[in-house]
Amino acid sequence: MTRTDPVRFGLIGAGRIGTHHATTLARRLGEAELVAVADVQAAAAQRLGDQLGVQWLTDPQALIDDPRIEAVAITCASTAHADLVVAAAQAGKAVFVEKPMAMTLADADRAIAASRAAGIPLQVGFNRRFARDFATAHEAVATGGIGTPQLLRSLTRDPGLANPAGVPPWTIFTQTLIHDFDTLNWFNAGATAVEVSVMADALVAPDFKDAGLLDTAVVTIRYDNGAIAVAEASFSAAYGYDVRGEVFGSAGMVTAGSPAHLSTAHWSAAGVSSPTACADTDLFTDAYAGELAAFCAAVRGGTPTKVGGEDARAALRIALACIEAVETGGTVAVRDTDRAGV
Repeated sequence: MTRTDPVRFGLIGAGRIGTHHATTLARRLGEAELVAVADVQAAAAQRLGDQLGVQWLTDPQALIDDPRIEAVAITCASTAHADLVVAAAQAGKAVFVEKPMAMTLADADRAIAASRAAGIPLQVGFNRRFARDFATAHEAVATGGIGTPQLLRSLTRDPGLANPAGVPPWTIFTQTLIHDFDTLNWFNAGATAVEVSVMADALVAPDFKDAGLLDTAVVTIRYDNGAIAVAEASFSAAYGYDVRGEVFGSAGMVTAGSPAHLSTAHWSAAGVSSPTACADTDLFTDAYAGELAAFCAAVRGGTPTKVGGEDARAALRIALACIEAVETGGTVAVRDTDRAGV
């Protein structure tokens, strides 16, 4: 019989997004119960654990091994994601992991193989799939509402770059645009990205370019069904957090997303103004809750997750091809080959 009791979670990673997810699990979702949090930084783990009234630990493996915990939410540094997915899967725990699931294709394959061998649900945090406007746009495409997809577009503009020195090289592809790559793959379902070309620079903080910073990028992707997509990103949108998508096809077009936080528009002698969201957790509050609710439903219902390891791998393939395109200055095939040093 299908169980209806809350899924008991442990969360690893008490940073910004981990704090948001932990708060959602503890206080917003009846389908979930947060049991414990872990972070290798004791102060961060204690802060979050005390804030939410749950146990806190500094050893992620101890959390994974806790018999009370059914599902592990992995929200720590991306370089640790794959190893933790494998460890949690081997312990028989369902896994929700923030994007990117892995930093190399080899690690992505390890994570996928471990989850399959253990027979556990694996879901990756591509939240746009759970935003109402993006999901509605996807449905329009999937049901033939715009005909055959021909041109696609996705963009992410972050509201600011507080510490350019703290941004690791290639972040714009592996951390930011990877959302857009997944969105484009999702909108163009059944097609495979075959080549990319990239223009990228440090336009927001040019003094940090020599240290490896790229803060502005435009990526063109060709798919094997002939569709052409454009993904763009900037780390400095003065007006807020801006995420949008568009699919143009043989029979029409559909768009999704707006930086406007509310549909309210204030008309005055100064012009027309609307409030805008200033963070991803502000713009996508409901989507973040929705993806965790969907994960809980998959755990309890024994059904496939809505965005899994193969989806994460497909987006990562594009991100790694973008890195190669920047390094070589040319159009690059999207291949199953890892770039050295990434």
